[in-house]
Amino acid sequence: MSNARSRIECVRGDLTLERVDAIVNAANEGLRGGGGVDGAIHRAAGPGLLAECIERYPGGCPTGEARITGGHDLAARYVIHAVGPVWRGGGEGEALMLASCFTNALAIAAESGLRTVAFPAISCGVYGYPHDEAARVSIAALVEGLESRPEIEARVVLFSEELLGVFADALG
Repeated sequence: MSNARSRIECVRGDLTLERVDAIVNAANEGLRGGGGVDGAIHRAAGPGLLAECIERYPGGCPTGEARITGGHDLAARYVIHAVGPVWRGGGEGEALMLASCFTNALAIAAESGLRTVAFPAISCGVYGYPHDEAARVSIAALVEGLESRPEIEARVVLFSEELLGVFADALG
């Protein structure tokens, strides 16, 4: 087991309750809140999160990229908003864009001096990414991103037993 792999944990839980330096939001390109994880984070963080997203990132965030804001009313100090791809069959660069979400979120965490980051299953909800493929891509990107960042620990927080099993299997 690589050192990076040993710094990834998969758990079932509520991402909005995580007591970490940052949680990663499975955001939409507008960074304006929405359904699923995105909506839950915006509701739990309070109206200040939306106000900060609008003020700091009026153009939103392109798919595959990430942006950081304060955590507002969350237990986490920061929210890193990563925009995952909509699944279109796998032939339109979805894997690269999904991996970039994790790579870019880890880069922002490192630049910000953060040590603990909790991730959701990006693109696994309404964006329709097949769970087993998303888990494989996500875990591989986390392992690769953590190889050069020994100070960071990652937790993948899944909302269902089914997703937890799939991501735990990908982690090995």
